[in-house]
Amino acid sequence: QIMKQAPLRFDSKALPIPVYSAEKLSSMKDLDWCDFLQRVCSLLESSEKSTGAARSKLSLLHYLCAVAVHKEIASRLINSQLFPILIQQLHATTNWDIRAKVARVVGLLALHTSELEENVPVSEAIVLLTETIRENFRNSKVKQCLLPALGELLYLIASKEEKRKHPRECWVVPSAAYTVLMRCLREG
Repeated sequence: QIMKQAPLRFDSKALPIPVYSAEKLSSMKDLDWCDFLQRVCSLLESSEKSTGAARSKLSLLHYLCAVAVHKEIASRLINSQLFPILIQQLHATTNWDIRAKVARVVGLLALHTSELEENVPVSEAIVLLTETIRENFRNSKVKQCLLPALGELLYLIASKEEKRKHPRECWVVPSAAYTVLMRCLREG
């Protein structure tokens, strides 16, 4: 069963950060990029529990999904401090809407990135996605949200390892990830 993704809509007026186009983001100077990224990260890390904060976080994640389809932006984002924060949000947040959007951002970053540095904690993301899928195995909606991100990360690692002249395992993939993935595929 394929779940159609809901269209991404973000309210640029509701976001407390400037909403730049992908072209503007890719042409930013390092200092401006770092400032923008810092604001995005602090908004994601905000522990405020109000409805407005959750809506603002969802809007930010929709915006990140919109810009993550550009290769240069995806590469800059996945290799930045944003990726560990996304993993932390995937683990810490109890709001499943936010978790689903975080997983979607992670999947889009993995799909569209052209460069992946060795220090990017991809293995932690895979472990976390695998554990979350296993814990919610009977919940098909959760699986449909998390499996694409897991698959994109596995494909990204495989393609990067294949391209290396001297392959070595930078990113460890636990066997449980393959087991969970195969079990999900077997059971529809």
